[in-house]
Amino acid sequence: MIVQHLAGLVHQALQCDLIDKKDVDYARNQVMHLLGLESYPDERIEPTHDTIPNLLEQLVSYAVEQGVIADVFDDKEMLSANMMNCFVARPSVINALFNEKYAESPIVATDFFYALSKNSNYIQMNRIRKNISYQTDTPYGKMDITINLSKPEKDPEQIKRERENKQTLRYPKCLLCKENEGYAGRTGYPARANHRVVNVPLTGENWYLQYSPYVYYDEHSILLSEEHRDMKIDRSSFERLLTFTERFPHYFIGSNADLPIVGGSILSHDHYQAGRYEFAMTRAEDAFGFALTAYPEITASVIHWPMSVIRLKGTTISSLVAAADDILQTWRTYADKSANVVAFTGDTPHNTLTPIARKRDGLFEIDLVLRNNRTTEEFPSGIFHPHEDVHHIKKENIGLIEVMGLAVLPPRLKEELAEIQALLLGNPHQVAPFHLEWAEQLKAQYGIFATPEEAENALQEELGKKFVRVLEDAGVLKDRAAFERFIDALNN
Repeated sequence: MIVQHLAGLVHQALQCDLIDKKDVDYARNQVMHLLGLESYPDERIEPTHDTIPNLLEQLVSYAVEQGVIADVFDDKEMLSANMMNCFVARPSVINALFNEKYAESPIVATDFFYALSKNSNYIQMNRIRKNISYQTDTPYGKMDITINLSKPEKDPEQIKRERENKQTLRYPKCLLCKENEGYAGRTGYPARANHRVVNVPLTGENWYLQYSPYVYYDEHSILLSEEHRDMKIDRSSFERLLTFTERFPHYFIGSNADLPIVGGSILSHDHYQAGRYEFAMTRAEDAFGFALTAYPEITASVIHWPMSVIRLKGTTISSLVAAADDILQTWRTYADKSANVVAFTGDTPHNTLTPIARKRDGLFEIDLVLRNNRTTEEFPSGIFHPHEDVHHIKKENIGLIEVMGLAVLPPRLKEELAEIQALLLGNPHQVAPFHLEWAEQLKAQYGIFATPEEAENALQEELGKKFVRVLEDAGVLKDRAAFERFIDALNN
C-alpha cells in the first residue's frame, strides 16, 4: 500500500498544480528518501485516491511503523512538512508567480497563494475541520462562535522531550519571523519546511504575506515585518494598513493592540492580520455621527458595537492617516475618571488602539477600537477585560479577531458544554464547578428540553450572549455621554 499512497500523493500534487509532469520522478525520489524507500516498482501503480492531508497521514504512519521516525509529535510534523516541501517551488518562484498573477488582478494573486498554502498542507485543513463553528443572533448582529479544536494535543514523549530540551537556540527569533520559511523544525518548535511567504513592500519597508496554518476565517492571513521588532501602533501603522487595502481591496487588514492584556498573543513581532471575510463588526451600523473639525472631508461615527469603536471614512489615505493619528495621540493621554479611564500609572501607559482598515463602496475606512489595559484590586485581570463572572467561558486576551465579532473559545468547552447539555435533557450529570451557577440558571430558565437539538440550540444562543458580555466588558466608553466627552477633547 505504501507505494500506492506515494503514487496518490504525486498524483494529487499534479492535479493541484504543485508540480509539473517533468517534476514527477524528482519529487517521488525525494519523498522515497524521506520514507527510507530504496526502490519503486516498474509496473504501473494504481494511486490511492484521497486528499493530500489524508495521504500524508498514511505515509507518516508507515514511517513510524518502519522505525524511520519515532512516534513523537514533532518528528511526525517535520516528516510531513518535509515531504510536502518536495512538491513546493522555491520562494523566488512563488514570488514571481504571485507578482505575475497580481498584474492580472489582486484577487487572482491571493487565490493562487491561498490555494498553494492549502494544497501544500501548510494550512492544516484536516485539523481545522475539527473546530466547532456556528453563527448566533445578538443585539449587534450575527456573531461567529468557534470552539478551537484544531491544535493537536502533545503526546507524553513529546512533552518529555520538550522538558528535557535545554536548547538556548534563538533561531528563528519567533514564530512570525521571515526566517521560518523552509525551516525544518526542532523539538518544541514547529516544522515550516513547506512554508512560503510573498514579499509585499509597504511604505518603504519589506513586509511579507503568509496564511495562518490554523485559519479562523476565510483567507486568514498574516502580514509580518521583515525586522523582528515589537508591535507598535503609530501613524505608520495606519498608513500601512490603508495602503494595503489600496493594493488588496478585497481584503480587510487589522492590528492587535500593542499593550499587554488588550494585545494579541504575540507582541514581540510587528504584524497584522488580514483576510477575505465580513465580520459582524464590519456590518455594524452607526450609533451616531460626529464632526472632526480639523477634517471636514472625513465622515466620522461611533458604531453600534459592544466595544468602543470610531469609524472614519474618506477618499484619501493621507487624510485618514492624519485623523487616525490625531485620535491616537489624544487617546494616549486621555483620562476620564467618571468612565474609569486613566492613561498612565506612573510611566506605564494604559491607552492604545486596535485599528482595522478596509476599502468599501469606493471609500477607505478605518475602525479605531479604544482600548485600556489598567488593572485594579477589584479587576486584577483588567478593568476593560472579561470580568470574572464570564471567565468560565473566556478569560484570555480579547484580540483583533474577537474585537471584530468572532469568538475563539478554548477546546475544554466541547466536553464542558456536553455536560451542561446532558443536565438540560434531564440526565444526572457532573457539571464543572465553574459552570454550575450558569447551568442552574439555564435549567431554571428553560426547564428540561425534549430533544438534544433543542438543548444544543439554546446552549449556542446562550454562549453567544456570554460572548457579547465578554466584548461589553472590554468596551471602554460605555455610553454616548462618555464618547461625547472624548470627541470634545478631539476637537479642542
